[in-house]
Amino acid sequence: MTVTTAIKTVGVIGAGRMGQPIIGHMARKGLTVTAYDIDERKRGAVEKLGARWAESPAALARGSDAVLICVGYDRELRQLMSEGGLLRDLPRGTIVAVLSTVNPRTVQELAEVAKPFGVDLVDSTVARGGRAADAGTLLACIGGEPEVAERLKPVFACFSADIVHTGGVGSAQVAKAANNLVLWACVIANHEALALAKRFGTDVDRLRQVLLMSSAENYALKHWGENTMAWAEDDMEIIQTMAHEVGVGLPQAGLNRELCRTLKPKRFKLDEYGV
Repeated sequence: MTVTTAIKTVGVIGAGRMGQPIIGHMARKGLTVTAYDIDERKRGAVEKLGARWAESPAALARGSDAVLICVGYDRELRQLMSEGGLLRDLPRGTIVAVLSTVNPRTVQELAEVAKPFGVDLVDSTVARGGRAADAGTLLACIGGEPEVAERLKPVFACFSADIVHTGGVGSAQVAKAANNLVLWACVIANHEALALAKRFGTDVDRLRQVLLMSSAENYALKHWGENTMAWAEDDMEIIQTMAHEVGVGLPQAGLNRELCRTLKPKRFKLDEYGV
């Protein structure tokens, strides 16, 4: 049976670009936050944010009502949530929320592994990027049982402007994959359109403002210069794996994955439009 008490202590595993602002927002909103990262050099930054540093994932687990996982890759998540990993130390009734972008099958499998331990594992993907993480205006999607999602909402409200219960475990990962599929297609289309315009001697900054008033308007174009391709190829790999698993052909996604690989080093400043 799921425990229904309010969440007061939160552990965060992964204090990177997204994890640190999330930690700071929760600490400032009055939650007791403990963080762990494999990189010990992040300890000082975490403590400045008002959180405590855990010496190990096990120490973090034992003192948390909920644990947010913000690691980068599927394999790291699986290692953390194996029967010989974090699950040994989590108290019964703990919620584990996976913010990492991974295959939905992964979180579904791990949710089943967690059940005998009395742990509710849900996927809780976030969107809108680092800028929104800093401002506390992320979009959070939660995939899991409705009562578990309700318990998590006050926690996610610390760093999110919008919170959506997308359905069962795995559905938040599907929502994030759909978001990323459209996002990277827009980034590539924006890049090519503005690169073409630049070759014709057009003021691309002015053209961008025109496009934002037209049917070409999109989120990536609005926030041009704030985008990074750091995770693009990984996102597209997850999407292609998902498509293969269910037998869906996504020809544009395959092409976009290759294009993301070539554009990955760029951060897309307004004067950078290579072709």
